[in-house]
Amino acid sequence: MSRLSCKHRGRGAVTAVVASLCLGGALLSAAADVLVATGFHAEVLVTGIPRPIELAFNTAGRLVVLSHGWRGDAAAEIYQLDLAGPFPVDVSGARRLVIPFSEGPRKIAFGSLAADPRSGDLFLGEENGNRIYRLAADGTLTPAAVGLHHLVGGSSLAFDGRGRLVVLDFTSPEGRLRLESPPPPGLDWLTTEAYAGPLVFRLDPEEDIPRPRRLDLIRPVFPKQSARAGREEILPRFVSVAATPAGEVLLLSSLGDVFRLTAEPDLQRLAKLPAGHYHRTHMTVGADGSVFVTTGFHMRQLFRISPAGAVTIVARELGDPAGVAVDRAGNLYIAETALHRLIRLRPAP
Repeated sequence: MSRLSCKHRGRGAVTAVVASLCLGGALLSAAADVLVATGFHAEVLVTGIPRPIELAFNTAGRLVVLSHGWRGDAAAEIYQLDLAGPFPVDVSGARRLVIPFSEGPRKIAFGSLAADPRSGDLFLGEENGNRIYRLAADGTLTPAAVGLHHLVGGSSLAFDGRGRLVVLDFTSPEGRLRLESPPPPGLDWLTTEAYAGPLVFRLDPEEDIPRPRRLDLIRPVFPKQSARAGREEILPRFVSVAATPAGEVLLLSSLGDVFRLTAEPDLQRLAKLPAGHYHRTHMTVGADGSVFVTTGFHMRQLFRISPAGAVTIVARELGDPAGVAVDRAGNLYIAETALHRLIRLRPAP
């Protein structure tokens, strides 16, 4: 196994085991335990991948998988899969990139993932934490943004069509008490602001400004400061964010409401998903503007939302569906966390 030194700014060096996997093996196996809508075929792609939680395609066309590993003794394990086939393949003994826990008391784990469409670098968000990190192709791991209040797992990071990183945060009095450092003099009002609710930030990773970005000191794109002041309306608790190729931001609430983030009004309802408990959900957007939502272990389904807002069920009886990705051909890839595998849903020709 090759080893790579990952420079973790402010925390010394960490080591990681690195590999890109070219998948090969037996003939394709149908996922007979998954119920799919007419016009789709489910097939098992990868087995033996421990607790996969997030998926993204990088600039090389590889499918990047964020995993929590078999033992949970590292901040993250990352696989990069070459989809040349044939399938399925067991990767339980394959090499992967392991990001150890950092030294000191801050034993964070990564729970969200996004791939930069320009540089190919990976952006990793802390599970229920305050920071976003950038993992470069050479294995260098550095803080990209700090000062978040509560970054949830799942789809809390996304890149829009212009290569800007969209971040979903949530602020509350309790979250403000957990900020890593107080604002400088003159901005201490940020820690006493009465607003509690979602915050959406958008930043350009290539902008020539000092790193890491202090998100607690910049204005969110939602809600506007004037809207936060004196707001009586209780905003939804958003659990997932996605972005369309045109740069439109989509937000999913814990009650299954999907909104577009627009200029006027701030939020525009796109669709209402069936009633249920939406927790650790994941969203992605296809080339035609369709939105795909996996619903976690409570509901075990994959929904499609058309650009006009029509909701259909693509798959049922999934094994704790987590990360979801779609390729240029319209094939859907789903991480089944409970079954330690990835499946692919192929649309009919």
